[in-house]
Amino acid sequence: MPDLAADQVGGETQRLAKRIARAGLCSRRDAERWIEDGRVSVNGTQIDSPALNVGPDDIVVVDGKPLPEAQAARLWRYNKPPGLVVTAKDEKGRANIFERLPPEMPRVVSIGRLDLNSEGLLLLTNDGDLARRLELPATGWIRRYRVRVHGYVSQEKLDTVANGVTVEGIRYGEIRAELESQKGANAWVSVSLTEGKNREIRKVMEYLDYPVNRLIRVAYGPFQLSTLARGGVEEVSAKMLRDTVGGESRKGQAKWAKAKAKPKPHKKPLHKSRNRRAEIPADTDAKAVADTPKPSNKAVRPAKPTGTRITRYAKPEGNAKQGPNRGASPKPSGIKPAATKSIDQRHSADTVGEGKKPGARIGPKRGKPNADRRR
Repeated sequence: MPDLAADQVGGETQRLAKRIARAGLCSRRDAERWIEDGRVSVNGTQIDSPALNVGPDDIVVVDGKPLPEAQAARLWRYNKPPGLVVTAKDEKGRANIFERLPPEMPRVVSIGRLDLNSEGLLLLTNDGDLARRLELPATGWIRRYRVRVHGYVSQEKLDTVANGVTVEGIRYGEIRAELESQKGANAWVSVSLTEGKNREIRKVMEYLDYPVNRLIRVAYGPFQLSTLARGGVEEVSAKMLRDTVGGESRKGQAKWAKAKAKPKPHKKPLHKSRNRRAEIPADTDAKAVADTPKPSNKAVRPAKPTGTRITRYAKPEGNAKQGPNRGASPKPSGIKPAATKSIDQRHSADTVGEGKKPGARIGPKRGKPNADRRR
């Protein structure tokens, strides 16, 4: 079969199944099945093999209808009620989730599935390629469930599946199960895993003799069920979609790839005056440079004066005006000015009598009492 994209000049070529998935009709795996069933034609030629590259100018028709243009990827949180199947066409004619979605929503596909009787968080997207990528265990996203089981649960028994277990010839990966509460003959168990094989939790719990009677998915990677009402649907913002789904692991192959971060501005170099080594001549001895004290940015306090003690009562020196003795020769430095007497010293000088030593007690003498007092 000739390559229909061989004559394309410019533009990006991609696999036919990926082109169909990017249009939001189905996942890439389902698109490959549609191609093998003969439901797809390219440029008027029916295709029966998915090993075909197509370009932007090729006309792809699915079930007689032209393939719509690829849209920007969008994501929704949906709280699936029990009793609905997660498939557009059910061979038994049972009700499906797509019939219960708002009519204004575009055609979407589910990211993973939940059983008929399971409920809780289900992610929907209009990008089949995105759905396929987020289904893979390689994303490392943890899927958390609240499971109600029948029986008296032992935590030691739950720990036996922590490193994986093989049930009926099928190997299941690591399963973290923790007992939340025991209410009579029923118990609530929190289960976390990174893969979602068909009916995995139900089969593992049955293997542990804990049959499941209710299963609720509460988280899928960074997306939480939170307070979303049963049957409610809510779109994830474009910013959150870029921050959580975009990144290097997606290699920018889809429209939802995260934008590159802006480069950080370079720091300004130090000023020449601050670069001390730039001011040192090339022929300067290295030892002399090492012994040179480093400049300090701290303010230098002036040194305390030594020698003469200056008080507020000292007269100014020099030829400054000094009352009636203007023009008098200045006193030599180093002479301590006369100290001013305090109030106590003046009082003592006035009360000391002649012939009395300074510092003698002042006041009435201690001796015999007066004659008046004896009377």
